[in-house]
Amino acid sequence: MDLIRHLECFAAVAEESHFGRAAERLGMAQPPLSQRIQRLERELGVRLFERTSRQVTITKAGTLLLEEARELLARSEALMATARRIRDGESGLLRAALPPDIAGETVAAILADFARLHPGVELELRELTTTQQLAQFASHDLDAGLIHHPCDVSGLELGPVLRREVGVLLPRDAPEAELDAVPLAALSPYDLILFHRAAAPALHDDVLTTCARNGYTPAAVRHGQGASFIRGLILSAHAVSLSPRDAHTADRDPDLVWRPLAGAPLSWRLSVAWPRGRSDTAVSTFAEAATRALRETSAVSTELPPRPLHLRPAAEYWL
Repeated sequence: MDLIRHLECFAAVAEESHFGRAAERLGMAQPPLSQRIQRLERELGVRLFERTSRQVTITKAGTLLLEEARELLARSEALMATARRIRDGESGLLRAALPPDIAGETVAAILADFARLHPGVELELRELTTTQQLAQFASHDLDAGLIHHPCDVSGLELGPVLRREVGVLLPRDAPEAELDAVPLAALSPYDLILFHRAAAPALHDDVLTTCARNGYTPAAVRHGQGASFIRGLILSAHAVSLSPRDAHTADRDPDLVWRPLAGAPLSWRLSVAWPRGRSDTAVSTFAEAATRALRETSAVSTELPPRPLHLRPAAEYWL
């Protein structure tokens, strides 16, 4: 039984004291209205109305139940209004993710901007690799995320594709640190520290291919993610790391230095992604906040001209 609809019928008849007027108010025929009232009476086990050929009078039991019926109807309306706000992204919870290489300054800017623009929505921000994000999109456990390209974006929509220049992090006393820009071929004496392939397989392979094409085939590839771990490898394992400048604190580190690569052969390409069809205001706000934070804190460039975020299908950005 549709209890809410039956209670709406009960309240209308009680307020109109007439089945015909109540049916007209509810936009339905009188016989179905009478049947709903009879079924509600059977379900409740009490008689709600006394009926004569001339009038309808609410019973004592009906009077006692009417106030509770009105409270339930009001709660139902409030529930539906809340559901609409959640559906439209105006309140509730947004589950979003950023990759581990995003700088703390960028994370803080995203959180502050989102809270300012959408105070009614709780932002649950997770640290996930691109592979982990794609898996959670597929299992419907993630609403939005910042992913690295190239990757499989089937079923996703994307914000603008942004480029982060990739340089080399190396010991401050290394001969290559004296250069304004380091050729990849000059890194041949060093092992390479790179993120785990499982985090973003296509990007991992693309980096190694680009290195080989530019004369750098490292003797060993070491995997690291945390800044402290990578720092330790650079200082003790005769290794270098390829990463955007903002991913580490080399500018404030007395032992490390970041240098751009000659000819800028490498860059990280990334964009905000969300499930196709999930274009509510909370997702759009996160996409705008993340894109703005990256532009302001990470020195990124836009690969494609920006357009309204919620209108861009993923296929439009895949080159």
